[in-house]
Amino acid sequence: MRINIFSWHFFGLYSALWGLATGAFPSSVQIGGLFIRNTDQEYTAFRLAIFLHNTSPNATEAPFNLVPHVDNIETANSFAVTNAFCSQYSRGVFAIFGLYDKRSVNTLTSFCGALHISLVTPSFPTEGEGQFTLQLRPSIRGALLSLLGHYDWSQFVFLYDTDRGKSTLTNTLTRAICVETFNEAAYRRLLEELDRRKEKKYVIDLEPERLQSILEQAVSVGKHVKGYHYIIANLGFKDISLERFMHGGANVTGFQLVDFSKPIVIKLMQRWNKLDQREYPGSESPPKYTSSLTYDGVLVMAEAFRTLRRQKIDISRRGNAGDCLANPAAPWNQGIDMERALKQVRIQGLTGNIQFDHYGRRVNYTMDVFELKSNGPRKIGYWNDIDKLVLVQNENGLSNDSSAMENRTVVVTTIMEGPYVMLKKNWELYEGNDQYEGYCVDLASEIAKHIGIKYKISIVPDGKYGARDPETKIWNGMVGELVYGKAEIAVAPLTITLVREEVIDFSKPFMSLGISIMIKKPQKSKPGVFSFLDPLAYEIWMCIVFAYIGVSVVLFLVSRFSPYEWHAEEPEEGAAEQGPTDQPPNEFGIFNSLWFSLGAFMQQGCDISPRSLSGRIVGGVWWFFTLIIISSYTANLAAFLTVERMVSPIESAEDLAKQTEIAYGTLDSGSTKEFFRRSKIAVYEKMWSYMKSAEPTVFTKTTAEGVARVRKSKGKYAFLLESTMNEYTEQRKPCDTMKVGGNLDSKGYGIATPKGSQLRTPVNLAVLKLSEAGVLDKLKNKWWYDKGECGPKDSGSKDKSSQALSLSNVAGVFYILVGGLGLAMLVALVEFCYKSRAEAKRMKLSFSEAMRNKARLSITGSVGENGRVLTPDCPRAVHAGHASLRHPGLAVVSSGLP
Repeated sequence: MRINIFSWHFFGLYSALWGLATGAFPSSVQIGGLFIRNTDQEYTAFRLAIFLHNTSPNATEAPFNLVPHVDNIETANSFAVTNAFCSQYSRGVFAIFGLYDKRSVNTLTSFCGALHISLVTPSFPTEGEGQFTLQLRPSIRGALLSLLGHYDWSQFVFLYDTDRGKSTLTNTLTRAICVETFNEAAYRRLLEELDRRKEKKYVIDLEPERLQSILEQAVSVGKHVKGYHYIIANLGFKDISLERFMHGGANVTGFQLVDFSKPIVIKLMQRWNKLDQREYPGSESPPKYTSSLTYDGVLVMAEAFRTLRRQKIDISRRGNAGDCLANPAAPWNQGIDMERALKQVRIQGLTGNIQFDHYGRRVNYTMDVFELKSNGPRKIGYWNDIDKLVLVQNENGLSNDSSAMENRTVVVTTIMEGPYVMLKKNWELYEGNDQYEGYCVDLASEIAKHIGIKYKISIVPDGKYGARDPETKIWNGMVGELVYGKAEIAVAPLTITLVREEVIDFSKPFMSLGISIMIKKPQKSKPGVFSFLDPLAYEIWMCIVFAYIGVSVVLFLVSRFSPYEWHAEEPEEGAAEQGPTDQPPNEFGIFNSLWFSLGAFMQQGCDISPRSLSGRIVGGVWWFFTLIIISSYTANLAAFLTVERMVSPIESAEDLAKQTEIAYGTLDSGSTKEFFRRSKIAVYEKMWSYMKSAEPTVFTKTTAEGVARVRKSKGKYAFLLESTMNEYTEQRKPCDTMKVGGNLDSKGYGIATPKGSQLRTPVNLAVLKLSEAGVLDKLKNKWWYDKGECGPKDSGSKDKSSQALSLSNVAGVFYILVGGLGLAMLVALVEFCYKSRAEAKRMKLSFSEAMRNKARLSITGSVGENGRVLTPDCPRAVHAGHASLRHPGLAVVSSGLP
């Protein structure tokens, strides 16, 4: 059945054909894919690798696409394999990625050798010198022989199902049984027969589907108890389900090719976990080692094509895409160049270093050695061509002697969480622990120096801190890594809790913290037009207005009733009698009283002052009142005009609990959620009741998701998380989150070790020493504040431009000034019109003529003709009578002349 997994546009095909026709390196490279039954996950890995290659940008070289042509072989016989291979060959593929079994391997390798088409395969290695076959799967023979030598096995049972197992047998020289044609009943009868012979040691070299079946039969006949020892001779120890062996007591040892703690594997796992299980079969479970080899196979082919393009080798298939059954065979002329480029590949893949010898076999590879403990698989060593078998601990577990810790590599599990553990910017250029940086990376280094151990950082594969499944009772995350023996220390932001303390040991806390509230930082309030009124409350301003009116009225009344405010000037003796004065007998009318009070309030002088004692008392208390009010106002004015305030809608957990407009939540699993679930405090019970029933859910899967939700919710979501992460996020761009209120509880982060580990006491002492020396505080300042991107927290230092007042701060003052000037002009106009009308009636003139005369008087200071003299010119000897003021600026002078 032929499956084409990509659809290409006509233009893309045309460009590829044109490239081939012109001899240039094609922009679309045709590759083949042959898959047998039960390889759905391998097929998914193949598709994913091609998709990532075709969509990943390449900044140094012009990109090219891999165009796959895939055939699934339902029945792996010679006829089906021949048809599939000929179909691939006729399409003009440059290389074929294929899986085979015992029945199809000879046919497939024979065609490749005859037609010079390279085959890249993750299937079991074959004996002989297949010239055009690259074997991605390393040989397990050397590692197995080293392990047998370590255990000093002189007699054991060897179970195998392939020619690979048969070739391995020739190097072990012991009793062997081929179980290729066995079914489950046959497995059971075989094991019962071996049990009667008292066979206790087994080497099992089977493909995964048969391996799982025989292990289940071993459990059913009781051969999983103490005294039995199994060595599983494949490269995917973690791919095997061994739960039923964990508590039986039997010793199970195996090999693991893929290191899930490597950054390249972690990065792929993140993409793998996001695949749609319906579209990508097999993606619901972690990739097996054969799937990882498949992924690496695509990387090898892509790297070989890059090499050919850099060498400008023409790999066109002109005239070579004919009949694969032609006699004599017509091999591809550039097939040897293609094979040479493939064998020269040297890259880092999911299965470690990928390199081939002259015969297309893997060389310079490393595989880990694992052993099943009562708490799960545990790495006990590794094997490579140079060092051979290296054990990192003896088979009895960790020694109780503290000196045994020296020069021993300890697996340190941690979690990728900033600022605790992060990948460096150019982490690909580094190896091992040097690829990481962060608070916990530095802390692990300091502890290792104090204890005197070597360590290897391992990122927890599932990205979880550690919680127990309520149904299966299985621990996940870093706690699970410790419980099941996959790591020996956890250096991470792991909260010390009761349920965790029951299964692992904690050191003294290296960091104290508590649950805190994160909200989106509110916008700074912009000053209003009348912000100069803010230093005093509106109630005070109203009281000042009423006080001003009241003082003016009281001053008016006391001036009316007090005789000392009434005055009439008497003429001096001998002085000529003067006409009546225009000065009023009492200066403090109602308007003058208002003017006096206003002048005093504005700290300005006034031409009149009270003469009576009662009036001066009123003026004195008013002056005292204005002194205090003006001083208080001035003291607060600068702060209100220069400081931009942020008004937070939430200040505490109580504020969150008593409102429903702002949603709030926690991580979906972890100590924070557990705190609210178990709390008996009324406020927290109310918050938990809201959170568990809220729709949509207020819980998030990761801290990063919670922070992103806070930033996108426009102030309508608050995230409850540990204060250290809250403070760190507050110092990261875009600097739009903030911590409000105090911590809701008090707890600590501790370094965890397995129960009963001899590392607990040294680690505990190291933490205390680092705390007393101030190293822990220095590390926190380094990763929280020294590397912060938002400046010092609560810093009061600002640049000069931020200290200066802007026009918006004092705009209201200018508005009042302009408004007052406009009002004055309007009042002057009203007065002008009013007096003009009065003058027109008195002088019996028209209103317009009176207005012209008044305008002339306002401009020139004199009047016009028609009996209205400009300036009276009186003789010096003439006695001028008294002038009566009838109009401001216009005096009617009467003389005594006839």
